[in-house]
Amino acid sequence: MFTALGLTRMEGEGNERKFILSFSSEEPYDRWWGREILDHGPGAVDLSRLNDMGVLLFNHDRDVVIGKVIRAWVENYRGYAEVEFDTDEQSELIYQKVLNGTLKGVSVGYRIDSIEEVMAGKVSADGRFNGPAEIARKWWPYEISIVSVPADGTVGVGREAESTEPVSMEIFEAQLQINKNKFGGIRT
Repeated sequence: MFTALGLTRMEGEGNERKFILSFSSEEPYDRWWGREILDHGPGAVDLSRLNDMGVLLFNHDRDVVIGKVIRAWVENYRGYAEVEFDTDEQSELIYQKVLNGTLKGVSVGYRIDSIEEVMAGKVSADGRFNGPAEIARKWWPYEISIVSVPADGTVGVGREAESTEPVSMEIFEAQLQINKNKFGGIRT
């Protein structure tokens, strides 16, 4: 699973390659099977793996490690992390593209341990979300990526958390066609 958010460069000597970024939110995301929401309420997000051994990847490619996660936390129903870019040639290339504004997307890879399904016209158990939706009530992020095409078009480098850029239905229709081609059609 992947989703996306935004990035801000840290200031001060010794922080030239460090950034604070938002890697997850409760922004609903329309997946091919339905709407998904990552709960950021108390106890919902297990950050232990990200804090113990988190890495910064490029486009979710586990073979393209471009940095490390220094620390991660949840604040105001959003996931945040302090990350640092590595200095090798491959990492430098991505770092420069972030600095000059070519790459603006941030995304997170995660695993869901518990889901609440909310039917159409109903409200979640805590009253915070309207259906239809699948709410990830217990989940854990395992990597953060700088991405060329983020899943969530409302977030990314240089964008504010409350930005609401509309996402075209053509994107969802194209993903549905990819899924049909890949899996030989949707089974019901």
